[in-house]
Amino acid sequence: MNLQLSLKTKWFNLTKEGIKTEDYREITPYWFSRLFKDASSNTNIRIGFCESLKSETSAASWNQKNGYFFDFKDFETNTMTLGYPKSGDKERILKLEHKGIEIRTGNPNWGAEPNKLYFVIKHGKPQQ
Repeated sequence: MNLQLSLKTKWFNLTKEGIKTEDYREITPYWFSRLFKDASSNTNIRIGFCESLKSETSAASWNQKNGYFFDFKDFETNTMTLGYPKSGDKERILKLEHKGIEIRTGNPNWGAEPNKLYFVIKHGKPQQ
């Protein structure tokens, strides 16, 4: 399964150079539904999960306290794009190995706000 993420020029270039090895996405119901298996269609559960994660450090602790069991989807590839390129534009599309997703703070030099929790999408080696 592929996870496609659109980036601004600065972040795309740092990722392409192998400097920036992770991306940050806000903990919101939208990203919850994109990143988790069997994301609940119940809006209140999605909102409650996301609001709780802003102060929790793991989905597992929230799941345990609330009786729900959400796992991240099984992505194989992170496809990073510079904006929204045409499908054959190899200069603006970068495919990377998917190395997992964590919930934690990010690197402020890579666009994260200090002391704020994010869905952290980790990148591995370039893929063909």
